[in-house]
Amino acid sequence: MGAYPLWLCRKCAASWPCAPARLVLLREHPHDRVALLVYLGGLLHDAAGELHRLNPHDGPTPEQLFARFLGWAISRRSTGAGG
Repeated sequence: MGAYPLWLCRKCAASWPCAPARLVLLREHPHDRVALLVYLGGLLHDAAGELHRLNPHDGPTPEQLFARFLGWAISRRSTGAGG
């Protein structure tokens, strides 16, 4: 998990979820992408508030936060039936 309130990886100091964290998250939810997206959506909500509070003028945009927390986890394969 990322280090709060900066949302940086505790191991590599990259923005969380970094590439290794994404792999772990995918392994933890191998057959339930919806649960993963709901979990990440909650974390996005928390991160947006904390990051805005720390840096209200130069923080990440909503688009950047979406890509960081959810965009990578939305698979084109999961948009069909049974996804």
